[in-house]
Amino acid sequence: MKIDICCVGKVKESAFRDMISEYSKRLSRYANLSILEVADEKTPENASEAVEEGIKKKEGERLLSVIKENSFVIALAIDGKNLSSTELADKVNSLGINGISHIQFVIGGSLGLSPEVLRRADMKLSFGRMTFPHQLMRVILLEQIYRSYRIINNEPYHK
Repeated sequence: MKIDICCVGKVKESAFRDMISEYSKRLSRYANLSILEVADEKTPENASEAVEEGIKKKEGERLLSVIKENSFVIALAIDGKNLSSTELADKVNSLGINGISHIQFVIGGSLGLSPEVLRRADMKLSFGRMTFPHQLMRVILLEQIYRSYRIINNEPYHK
């Protein structure tokens, strides 16, 4: 399985980079993982709604440029489907069984994802109604994908 994490911005914190590197290494046993970063836009203080929508549109266009036509796209969105770790593992496994060989997870910038990206998504996934920094969200997502493969392969992993 090929898995891409398509995301806005770079990870600046070394602790996050270390965790991303660790989970990427662990996942390499199970899948061909790529992290595709696109440039973020600076959001001015007290930006108007119109300015924020323009920023999401620009970031969205960049994300859409790395999303492949034949991939299954899972957008991370607060209003997406809440899954348990086992349910996510079942989803990843069933995609593979049904002939999907490329999954692209999409993480937006600080303002979220544009409507265009959300429309392109085959599924919206939520990690709850809380907001997480997008750098931390990469770590959480990678850990859950790794956990999914441990579950799929009936391998032990802490609960």
